[in-house]
Amino acid sequence: MATIDVLLPVKNGVDFLAESLESVQAQSFRDWRLLVLDHGSTDGSAEMAARYHEQDPRIELHSFPEADGLSGLLNKGLEISDCRYVMRHDADDVCYPERMAISLAAFEHHRQCVAIGGQADVIDASGAGIGDMRMPVGPQRVGAASLFRNPIAHPTAMLDFAAVCKAGIRYGADFMGVFAQEQQMTVKNLAEDYFLFGQLGIQGKCNNVPQKLIKYRWHGNNVSAKRFDEQMKVSLQVSRYLVRAFAQMKQVPYFDPAPFCNHGGLLFEIDGRSDFSPEFARMAAAVREGFAHAPDIERELRFRKLATTRNELLLLWRYFLFQANNQPETGEWNAVRAWLIRRFPGKRRMSALLESAPA
Repeated sequence: MATIDVLLPVKNGVDFLAESLESVQAQSFRDWRLLVLDHGSTDGSAEMAARYHEQDPRIELHSFPEADGLSGLLNKGLEISDCRYVMRHDADDVCYPERMAISLAAFEHHRQCVAIGGQADVIDASGAGIGDMRMPVGPQRVGAASLFRNPIAHPTAMLDFAAVCKAGIRYGADFMGVFAQEQQMTVKNLAEDYFLFGQLGIQGKCNNVPQKLIKYRWHGNNVSAKRFDEQMKVSLQVSRYLVRAFAQMKQVPYFDPAPFCNHGGLLFEIDGRSDFSPEFARMAAAVREGFAHAPDIERELRFRKLATTRNELLLLWRYFLFQANNQPETGEWNAVRAWLIRRFPGKRRMSALLESAPA
């Protein structure tokens, strides 16, 4: 049994697979097994993984062409895992050499956590840097963020496998036990990671390390790029479900998270309204009570308060005040920027102006 089993799903990802596999081989921590989960590739991905297995038996190829979406594929991987920790890795991303060591150390310091992720550099198809991913740090911060966005970058995540088995955790499934089975939500794909981390987050069982763990590759074939609108719809459904569960678990009033979400770096347009201040007051009171007035959640609420307005100039002004005192995280500036570009006349001119604004 290896300390870490790495789950690497792939379907026709041969272009970047070699670099991805080699970044796992280059880890400073050596006690791992890499499970390549092939989802019926026809481009040579499976054959490439098989060749790497011949050179390094820690790399194993497992084919599951019948798996039901990404959730089903990852759940197949969980079923064949035998380890202390499960690490997620994608076929187009690149691990930094200390990724495993950093995540293992974090579990030693945060023993209540079931899932721990981290930060990332963002690269394009050629490997050139184009930005970074900044995620919340601290179990309470991550928990509060879970209600409005995915709080963990999935390709950076590691999970405590014993806790996964004990709680019956699976991708796409409700494992909280708050609702009766016939009322439970399932998520086959597009937001299966958000559904998993969100459930753990509202229970205080997620965290992110401040270090960058991977190079996350953004290109036109990312699922989040190809099926964006559908992913946003599912993500909002997950947010609303998580708030229902949170409200019941913590015995606080339900609130609609939609006005305050920034899934995919977007603000939602709701009934043409421009002011959600009354809704914010109710939401903030419920979140504060649910998280026992933890100081860490106030930073999360400051951004959500910024988003109570859809007035373009006021929104921009609030954002500049916000970022003067808070380091923006992934999806925050993009949400403001996307709203302004969509709403202002002269979109090209506005887009150029906003490109030069601070992230």
